Amino acid sequence: MIPFNRPYMTGKEHLYIDQAHSNRKLAGDGIFTKNCHEWLEKNTSTKKALLTHSCTAALEMAAILADIQPGDEVIMPSYTFVSTANAFVLRGGIPVFVDIRPDTLNIDEKLIEAAITPKTKAIVPVHYAGVGCEMDVIMEIANRHNLLVIEDAAQGVMSTYKGKPLGAIGHLGAYSFHETKNVISGEGGALIVNDERFVNRAEIIREKGTNRSQFFRGQIDKYTWVDIGSSFLPSEIMAAFLWAQLQEADDITQKRLAIWDQYHAELAEYEEKGYLRRPIIPAETQQNAHMYYILLNSLEERTKVIERLKKKDINAVFHYVPLHSSPGGLKYGRKNGELPLTEDLSDRLLRLPLWVGMNEVKTICAELF
Repeated sequence: MIPFNRPYMTGKEHLYIDQAHSNRKLAGDGIFTKNCHEWLEKNTSTKKALLTHSCTAALEMAAILADIQPGDEVIMPSYTFVSTANAFVLRGGIPVFVDIRPDTLNIDEKLIEAAITPKTKAIVPVHYAGVGCEMDVIMEIANRHNLLVIEDAAQGVMSTYKGKPLGAIGHLGAYSFHETKNVISGEGGALIVNDERFVNRAEIIREKGTNRSQFFRGQIDKYTWVDIGSSFLPSEIMAAFLWAQLQEADDITQKRLAIWDQYHAELAEYEEKGYLRRPIIPAETQQNAHMYYILLNSLEERTKVIERLKKKDINAVFHYVPLHSSPGGLKYGRKNGELPLTEDLSDRLLRLPLWVGMNEVKTICAELF
């Protein structure tokens, strides 16, 4: 069996978890959380990084910081995971879905401005497959219309756009460390705060609406409830696991890129013959090899390929059902214009196995057709 994903272990995870246990510090914000915060802040050059128990939690924090109120509109692609939309729907916001680009499958920046209304509060670009959206254009549009940009960089850890880390370009960003991502902690995520005005409130929201973090730094003599919030902290066990991963993030990325490059070379002939289309990576982006996907010629062809691979014990998967056509999307959001590329490409995309340590790329490619 060739699994779609196999979580990678660096070898230090158990050591750090044992240290957290020995320190009798299992709740959040211990030394390992501090180490992770410092690593993220240094490697993204951001104002503040805060670990969360999931990327979903980071997005929910961003929605609170953006002061999303009932009826506020948030522009985003339909081709994304449900958390991108849910975070804002929970605050009463309305996701406004626009189409994606044919090359990167990221939000089409040329369609954003037409979707802006007096109710628009934010733009949420999603860096699909760890490939950066056209952030210069998006930021220019946002600045001109006084909108916030919240980057869903769940798949974007260790990727850059014009040399800038994904998640650290907009006002706020969100990372995922789910076991299906490159750098992992089982579950887990982080909020990246790039705008100084959100730093203090982000800490409070993360600590159940209290100023507890200021208390532990000795800035106040007692802490109390001062704002809305929730329990967004991960445990120190999770942070210890993540610290082992972050220390090896460069090595993990290079190993994944080597596998990605092998796929790309092996499948060039199939693309030339018109059987599929390989991923397109714009020159101004440096991707992290989060995934290798192919675009087949039809839904029927994708179904056949999946079944063919399944018979050979190769697990390949597809995603997403476009949000604008899902029951939740129809109930809570709206689309701006038609979304033909989202609907077409979502039917034809297939993700191939990619995990550190796999050496079956040739076997997988040989079984596609």
